[in-house]
Amino acid sequence: MRFLLIVKATPESERGEMPVDVERLMADMGRFNEEMIAAGVLVDGAGLQPSAAGTRVRFEGLGKPVVTQGPFPNTAELASGYWILECPDAEDAVGWAKRVPFSSGEVELRPLHDPAAFEGLVSDEEIQKVHDHRAEQLRKAPKPGA
Repeated sequence: MRFLLIVKATPESERGEMPVDVERLMADMGRFNEEMIAAGVLVDGAGLQPSAAGTRVRFEGLGKPVVTQGPFPNTAELASGYWILECPDAEDAVGWAKRVPFSSGEVELRPLHDPAAFEGLVSDEEIQKVHDHRAEQLRKAPKPGA
């Protein structure tokens, strides 16, 4: 199962401020990422720039996009980073979430839809394409010592 582990934004991250203990945090995050890579759990992950650097595209009907430049209000609803984890189950994913080396802040764990959820709704060929795409992503994911 795949999970999105979302790092929730803070007023400080939205201002582009680095934590006071950024050197320690980066070292801890590096070790945490290496542990996930070695365990075969980490598919991808990155920090996000503040929403001021972002763009939203809202759709008001087919072919009617509305583009809005950041920054965006309501920091509590924004993300400042993410990981994509491949775990055997939700319990394992929660275990990894609990190990994030933060002294404050919040993360949110959300399961991604499994292609099987679309059986009977789309063709078997389309479902197979999603499985193949995910297998290719995992094949290209970081490997220990790489």
